Amino acid sequence: MSPIIPVLAKYENQINAFSDFLEDLPEVDEPVWILGACYDLKTKKSELLSDVRSRLWFTYRKKFSPIGGTGPSSDAGWGCMLRCGQMILAQALVCRHLGRDWRWDPEKRQPKEYHRILHCFLDKKDSCYSIHQMGKAYNVYVKLALFDDWNTLAVYVSMDNTVVIEDISTCLFLISHFKSHLFRYCSEAQGRTLQSQRPLDWRPLLLVIPLRMGINSINPVYIQAFKECFKMPQSCGVLGGKPNLAYYFIGFIDDELIYLDPHTTQQAVDTESGSAVDDQSYHCQRTPHRMKITSLDPSVALGFFCKSEEDFDSWCDLVQQELLKKRNLRMFELVEKHPSHWPPFVPPTKPEVQTTGAEFIESPDKLFESEEEFEILNV
Repeated sequence: MSPIIPVLAKYENQINAFSDFLEDLPEVDEPVWILGACYDLKTKKSELLSDVRSRLWFTYRKKFSPIGGTGPSSDAGWGCMLRCGQMILAQALVCRHLGRDWRWDPEKRQPKEYHRILHCFLDKKDSCYSIHQMGKAYNVYVKLALFDDWNTLAVYVSMDNTVVIEDISTCLFLISHFKSHLFRYCSEAQGRTLQSQRPLDWRPLLLVIPLRMGINSINPVYIQAFKECFKMPQSCGVLGGKPNLAYYFIGFIDDELIYLDPHTTQQAVDTESGSAVDDQSYHCQRTPHRMKITSLDPSVALGFFCKSEEDFDSWCDLVQQELLKKRNLRMFELVEKHPSHWPPFVPPTKPEVQTTGAEFIESPDKLFESEEEFEILNV
């Protein structure tokens, strides 16, 4: 038998799986939204297929080097939230280096930046965003990013449902020289234009906004605003799920969310530093899952990536127009200045020591517990 035949059969199965997904989508006139991109099912099915399978998909892995030298060699049963965190980080890095319009083609050679991104997430201790390095809290993402000199990514995690522009500026630059920049933020409550101080340069920003949109279930008043977040060009997806199950949500159609599920155990990929990564298992080439928005646990984290200052300004405008002015009950607040009743904002800084950041992960006893009901926490 020709060695080409099994390969062709493999890709034929993948195509059939996605064809089933597209045919299984509800017959509605509304478009599908995937991370800021809009698709008409009548004319853009193949483009939708390409976009979904181009997202980096991180799942449970087995047979990787033991965590901490003596810990587990698989994260099956306890690592789903960490894998979803990897996916939202990876999406930010893809947008950072390859652009939102980049598409993965298994038959074509990928750019070196793509393989370098994958190396950041390989399951070994010297990969900056590996399962060995990451903890359950978002402040660990912030700290690990300080040791990532290649991506120069800033990670800001909001607290108390409030995004503070002044704190983001401090977090991004940590320099004393600022230029004046007029930020047009017209709050209906304040009714005035506020003056913003913006730094001279910009670092790519991953903005994470933990929210709780209800008590035991999502409050219906938030649903439309929640869907609007997936329409924004800066969307990096949403972390959330159901009790005991974490998912990475990448879009929606009508009243259903589309998500990537990390609950599949695959063999760990072992690749030498600097070499191309065998990437077939890092792309979901099967039917993506869907769930009713009303079935979503109310505890979520929104993700947005702003590559430039103009990108961030555009995001602020969209939030003001689509989420704040149109909604009686706001998902979160966007303010210019650090609230006076809050403790002072202390930006993360890289310690002057030789380290990979591994000491910032939670203790092994906490990390390796089986998955229980999760709640996305502020830091």
